[in-house]
Amino acid sequence: MIKAVISGTGLYTPPATIDNDELVEAFNQFVDLYNAEHADAIEQGEVTALQQSSSAFIEKASGIKRRHVIDKEGILDPRRMTPHIPERSNDERSVQCDMAVVASEEALARAGKTAADVDAVIVACSNMQRAYPAMAIEVQQALGIEGFAYDMNVACSSATFGLQAAVNSVENGAARSVLVVSPEICSGHLNFRDRDSHFIFGDACTAILVEREADTRAGQGFEILGTSLKTKFSNNIRNNFGFLNRADESGIGKPDKLFVQEGRKVFKEVSPMVAQTIQNHLGSLGLTAGDLRRMWLHQANLNMNQLIARKVLGRDPSLDEAPVILDEYANTSSAGSIIAFHKHSDDLETGDLGVICSFGAGYSIGSVVVRRR
Repeated sequence: MIKAVISGTGLYTPPATIDNDELVEAFNQFVDLYNAEHADAIEQGEVTALQQSSSAFIEKASGIKRRHVIDKEGILDPRRMTPHIPERSNDERSVQCDMAVVASEEALARAGKTAADVDAVIVACSNMQRAYPAMAIEVQQALGIEGFAYDMNVACSSATFGLQAAVNSVENGAARSVLVVSPEICSGHLNFRDRDSHFIFGDACTAILVEREADTRAGQGFEILGTSLKTKFSNNIRNNFGFLNRADESGIGKPDKLFVQEGRKVFKEVSPMVAQTIQNHLGSLGLTAGDLRRMWLHQANLNMNQLIARKVLGRDPSLDEAPVILDEYANTSSAGSIIAFHKHSDDLETGDLGVICSFGAGYSIGSVVVRRR
């Protein structure tokens, strides 16, 4: 029987950062401009005045302190509040491809492999900058990989769903090794004019190399014991941007063409679903929560992660058991749990067990149980 192993991971982190104070300053300047421009309508009750944000509110609500972004100046311009990402010609590599190449090259180097050892590329992320040709095929070309490639999107669970697809390809013999890459430019779909969500997202890209155990060194990486996926439809996290928007001009520019969510409903409904999914997955493998050394959870909200870990473990988790990276990266969608794994896995010892779990729009939940070799 062929067993699949995570042999290497990589991370691209944009150099530009925005801390909460900077973000709040820009947002509050926008609020002042908006309220001044609509003063008469606000006074007559035709328009609701916007409320200012604060760093204390952001950190209490989310645990986020700063975020890495592709472009800082455009986001902090109170009259623009969206990143500047110039369109590239068809003859140039795309922005997401550039991110993916950096992360992939690190994953290959950490695994001790080259492009010649890889048979497939899966680009699994929330935000694709074009419909086709597939981003994955462009990344495949840029890296010089033979074989096949395709894109997939399951919102914040894309990376774990991509991991299962990679495991299936390796274990059924379709590929010797598969790169799963998640280039997330979340700042491009975030409404920085919305007080309830303007602080949520950041940008990053992760890469994971999944290989046959027989092709790895003894003791290298993590054996994948099993994967578990779950979806249940919900409108509580949504983004309606797509090619059909141009077919109905009345909808162009509406807020729901960017990220929108019912945050309280998501917290209340998703948290128990995630905890139950992890517990059921562990049970199917003959394991219990007590067997876990670490949980690499989707990095969306600190309170949510603490609640999920508490429900799984039956007690408050330590930061060592459920590490946090969202304070620095914010929510990077599908990349979040993989960033946590990338940064907080080298210290595990042979035999230690952990679970990579992502969750988000859909609703979608992906669970991957791994054991240190």
